[in-house]
Amino acid sequence: MKAIFLPLVLAAGVLNTGCQSTSTTTSSNAQSANEQTQPAQTLRVATFNVSMEATNYDMAKHTAQSGNALTFALKSGEFSQINNIAQIIQRTRPDIILLNEFDYIEDAEQGINLFKRDYLEVSQNGFDPIEYPYVYLAPVNTGVKTPFSGDDTRLTHYGFGKYPGQYGMVLLSRYPIKQDQVRTFQHFLWKDMPGNLMPTQPDGSSWYSAKEVSAMRLSSKSHWDIPVQICNKQVNVLASHPTPPVFDGPEDRNGKRNHDELRLWKDYISATGNEYLYDDKGQTGGFTDTSFVILGDLNASSVDGDAYPGAIDQLLKHPRVNDYPAPTSQGGQLNKPENKHGDTHTAHWGMRADYVLPSADLAVTGSGVFWPASHEAGAELVADRAASSDHRLVWVDITLPTLQCD
Repeated sequence: MKAIFLPLVLAAGVLNTGCQSTSTTTSSNAQSANEQTQPAQTLRVATFNVSMEATNYDMAKHTAQSGNALTFALKSGEFSQINNIAQIIQRTRPDIILLNEFDYIEDAEQGINLFKRDYLEVSQNGFDPIEYPYVYLAPVNTGVKTPFSGDDTRLTHYGFGKYPGQYGMVLLSRYPIKQDQVRTFQHFLWKDMPGNLMPTQPDGSSWYSAKEVSAMRLSSKSHWDIPVQICNKQVNVLASHPTPPVFDGPEDRNGKRNHDELRLWKDYISATGNEYLYDDKGQTGGFTDTSFVILGDLNASSVDGDAYPGAIDQLLKHPRVNDYPAPTSQGGQLNKPENKHGDTHTAHWGMRADYVLPSADLAVTGSGVFWPASHEAGAELVADRAASSDHRLVWVDITLPTLQCD
């Protein structure tokens, strides 16, 4: 299965939403007559684990847990959870947004295009529709079976899932995606990361069999480097959804995998130490461009939860990552009033799990978590997972330098 890139023509109405400037000036005589200088533009980038996978639509009278469940739910119009997800996006209006836990459906007409056409591009509860002309989606490891079987097998799937594509992800953008320059790391093998944390037995031997070690992929879903072109400025979206560091045993296989999935990005954006990396096309090495935003449900916190020590700090304390204050919400604070970090939480169980981390060269001018308090408008949208998701949309505003736009 191949990655799918879905460009559409930008309509005039779309150009009036999202990334905006306070003024537009005509180019000088030295510039093209069709080129404009646009100062002080703000780009809003968001991540949202939308819980749009089969278990959220597993109703006996409707459908079973399978890769067809999301298609059925989208077509039926019977699940208010989908309308609520769309409304949250319409309220916050990101220019670029990563959707985690949106089941991978290779035929976009049966998946992401249905969501765009019938939900995002239709007013929800009076909020303006929103259009995303550019889409990137590609296969993930969840639910994909390995060739191994038998009572002693520990690696039955490359990533946890009941069917291929469960807990997938998709990127939506108002700006063109440079599809021919996308790098993916779905097939990178964990063993090929030097100094990896692959789990071991108490005696130091491998917890996985030799055959399993030789085949185990690092990414539980995938890792994507997606270049987005905003006039003459390129910003690369580094998207992933590392495994939760729980649901394992004393070997801590998921905690260690989560750590090393985050380490992949740490090494990728570093000046050295990434020569070992190879993408799914065979290109080696790390990030060679200037600006990036790390996005996703990263399933790790430095102060809450069960992450392997230092896992998320690999990114939060990286010199190339902007060290802006964590996004906050009143709803998160009230959800866990006893926790001094509650206002930074992005998941209902009480943890900062979802991140928008721009590179240090990008100026952050605002941020937030869509988590209205119970007395605020929109609180019903985040009442529980059935209402929308057990995660909250996280957004960051980035002020871009002066742009030259055709």
